[in-house]
Amino acid sequence: MKTEKEKMIDGEAYLAGDAVLVKDRRRAKNLLHRLNVIEYRITKKAREIIKELIPNAGVNFYIEPPFFCDYGYNIICGENVYFNVNCVVLDGAKVTIGSNVFIAPNVQIYTANHPLDTESRKTVENALPISIGNDCWIGGNTVILPGITIGNGCVIGAGSVVTKNIPDNSLAVGNPAKVIKKLNQ
Repeated sequence: MKTEKEKMIDGEAYLAGDAVLVKDRRRAKNLLHRLNVIEYRITKKAREIIKELIPNAGVNFYIEPPFFCDYGYNIICGENVYFNVNCVVLDGAKVTIGSNVFIAPNVQIYTANHPLDTESRKTVENALPISIGNDCWIGGNTVILPGITIGNGCVIGAGSVVTKNIPDNSLAVGNPAKVIKKLNQ
């Protein structure tokens, strides 16, 4: 039988109030408090906190505080990934980010999903993984919804809401985000 944490990571319905998940979120919130309030500037101590919060990140991983996430351990990043200020990553499921990715201010990445049925929604939720390829630029105030894949070499315009997968080398903008141009052709 799967634990609630295993169900969450596998995209199945799970109980968010599970004691293990509550403990994991509390741990992340304590680290975020230290990063966002106590350190705030990127110091040696801040880098240590970031490494503890997000252990699955490559070299030159940079977060400009404040930053917010649910767990941290479900965020997997390649090399040279930059989060600008005020980003939110709800990482119930894996959020995989390639190398050389720039994430502008106020970007929100949501793996969290909820049942449409009101009775089910009172007790369970699920999370769907998100993948952002290599060499991407995610513009400010972009929202990326659960289950989305953004291909390599993409640019997502500021203020976009990504509701569908975006193929490699695309410029996508709007609400909902639509591909308006192929890049690097």
